[in-house]
Amino acid sequence: MAFITANWNPLGEAFYRKIELYEMGWSLRDGLKDCLVAAAPYGGPIALLRQPQRPSSSARPQLEIYSSSGTNMASFPWKSGPVRQLGWTVCDDLLCIQEDGTVLIYDLFGAFKRHFSMGNEVVQNQMLEAKVFHSPYGTGVAIVTGASRFTLATNIDDLKLRRLPEVPGLQGAPSCWAVLTQDRQTKVLLANGADLYILDNTSCTPVTPPGLSPQACSIVNMAVSFSYKYLALFTDSGHLWMGSANLKDKLSEVDTKVRTPPKQMVWCRRPKSQQPSVVIMWDRLLLVAGECTDTIQYTLDEESVCVAELDGVRIVGGSRHELLQEVPSACQDIFKIASMAPGALLLEAHKEYDKSSQKADEYLREIKEQSVLGEAVRQCVEAAGYEHEPETQKTLLRAASFGKCFLSNYPPEPFVSMCRDLKVLNAVRDYTVGIPLTHTQYKQMTVQVLIDRLVYRKLYPLAIEICRYLKTPEYQGVSRVLKHWACCAFCQTGVNFLDDMGPIMSGENQTLHSTVRTSYQRSMVTYLKNEMNRGDFFMTLRNQPVALSLYRQFCKHQEQDTLKDLFNQDDDHQELGNFYVKASYKEKKLEARLSLLQSAVDEYNKAKNEFAAKATEEEMKLLRFQRRLDEEKGEALLGLSLQETLHALLTSNFHKQAEQLYRDFRVPDKRYWWLKLTALAEKDDWEEMEKFAKSKKSPIGYLPFVEVCVKQHNKYEAKKYVSKVTPEQKVKAHLAIGDLEGAAEAAIDRRSEGEISTVLSRCSPTTDRALLERLNRARSTASKK
Repeated sequence: MAFITANWNPLGEAFYRKIELYEMGWSLRDGLKDCLVAAAPYGGPIALLRQPQRPSSSARPQLEIYSSSGTNMASFPWKSGPVRQLGWTVCDDLLCIQEDGTVLIYDLFGAFKRHFSMGNEVVQNQMLEAKVFHSPYGTGVAIVTGASRFTLATNIDDLKLRRLPEVPGLQGAPSCWAVLTQDRQTKVLLANGADLYILDNTSCTPVTPPGLSPQACSIVNMAVSFSYKYLALFTDSGHLWMGSANLKDKLSEVDTKVRTPPKQMVWCRRPKSQQPSVVIMWDRLLLVAGECTDTIQYTLDEESVCVAELDGVRIVGGSRHELLQEVPSACQDIFKIASMAPGALLLEAHKEYDKSSQKADEYLREIKEQSVLGEAVRQCVEAAGYEHEPETQKTLLRAASFGKCFLSNYPPEPFVSMCRDLKVLNAVRDYTVGIPLTHTQYKQMTVQVLIDRLVYRKLYPLAIEICRYLKTPEYQGVSRVLKHWACCAFCQTGVNFLDDMGPIMSGENQTLHSTVRTSYQRSMVTYLKNEMNRGDFFMTLRNQPVALSLYRQFCKHQEQDTLKDLFNQDDDHQELGNFYVKASYKEKKLEARLSLLQSAVDEYNKAKNEFAAKATEEEMKLLRFQRRLDEEKGEALLGLSLQETLHALLTSNFHKQAEQLYRDFRVPDKRYWWLKLTALAEKDDWEEMEKFAKSKKSPIGYLPFVEVCVKQHNKYEAKKYVSKVTPEQKVKAHLAIGDLEGAAEAAIDRRSEGEISTVLSRCSPTTDRALLERLNRARSTASKK
């Protein structure tokens, strides 16, 4: 913030600044030398036609397309005819104009779209020069042929060639020329030596700029402003004339003291500015001239190209990309040294407030006394929009927020709108996106056009995030983006478009990427499902694993029948079997359930999954058994698991049926004994439990009998089984029923130090003193051995 004015240069009553937008990411050995360059306005892409480093009959030029940050978007050898001019359409399509008048159109990624010709005369006489221009009608192309005739196409999307009248005395190309749009007509302004002519559809009219220096013998360069309202002429005497494009008014004339014809000349005029200025470029010099006699000069250390913008000039070099512009009045008022403007005072007040200084109150009092606090807030908000550095933006917006606290009726909309605008702008300015829009350009372009540009660059996630952030209506925002995404995806066969969502969002958007990705993919699949016929949709999903997975998840919850069709199409018998099993659980009628399970068995057999087929057959067998018992005994068993069925039978005293189920389904002995034991304990059937224990040797031992009895608070019954417990479990059994003497006897007999210690931990020093002494002696004896 302290050095924010360090790069300001005064020119008359205005200041100009040069801001670095990017360090270019491209690797150009010789920079822009020997390159034909075209950069699209509004922070658009850059096209380079590079000549081969070692000229030979087989060497071809290389056409390369980059974002404004130097990120490569396309590169391919040029195999067509010699190119005279490159240019960009309003839709960011690249025009390559060949010397035979053929115009080839490519998209941002180097894909050929179409071509057209500028007429037969060009084929015969060749083309000398060409210009690409933008008008209210669209993108146009103007050329001058070897016969010194001009041909014009106002809108290449509705091609109508106009051959303009002949220029008297013109041989070859004019010394300079430009395209004008006036009174809803497109005209050509040209210079032949010191003479100026305007060509329209029917006539060639000589014109004279008012007040042009008499020292001029020839006009060597001209430039029309971005809005076509102003014209600049550079003469061989080094004078720069500036005036209206209709040549009725003169704004100023400056002696640049440089007589060499410039390489480029572009207007640098901010909307609503009263300061006319033109940027002139030579090999190593950049000069800014305005109304006053002074100029601003910048030294260029590399080959560069100027790109006219709505509110400034972009300067593209081999290593950096900069923006030259007049400093907006709001920024001048706030940051100019010793400024007493309301915004400057409010900014200082906020700085002092952050320092907890009393000076903050003094500044605020001064603003309030002048009744300009609202103006101060407005200036800070407006200035934030003109700044490129996020930290400077935040500082100004915090100052504005601070000032709003002392206003009772300040409308919040301008502040909120600016915060939203800057969040969007900072996202698209990021190096990975490479669209260095200014706030002025953004407002002129509109959000819809910005979304279109992001879509055209295939930055779909960022486009959708911006639509959602700005709450754009669905039909204008997310749905429209997804539609373009789908069209692009199906034009690229073999491309997994759902996996083509790389980490293109920057900053805070990057953290959202993993979260929103699945949402985008799901929306995309839904859109395609609605747009395509069923067969094509299924065939497409087969080649898209991510899409197929997402659609299966959707069908599991929404469209079960569609899921079955997917499995059938893929002959996925395993998944079909799983599908039938899951579907069977939703059927209330047993016959329908059995039918589905039989279908599952058939599919599992086709999948050669013997285990799943056998398990499903046993499930069918269990269901039939349950139905028979329900009919005979009135028990509600249908749908229970095997274990639940056994438990229900045992607790209902249907021991015979439980035994049959145990044998038929080969239930492991240990599991069955545990089930029967717990069921008998739960119903307090101690007599049946005793019979069960004596029926045969227990496969689970007898400690479980003791434990279930104790769990049911019946130590009397538990004591019956202690004698049957194995020696290894005697101590645990005696302790379970609270028999310390028995536990001690068993531990001493086994001479187990660990078991003796366990019994000791249960003894009380007051009531079990004798037992404690006996156990301690036994432990000492056991430890010695």
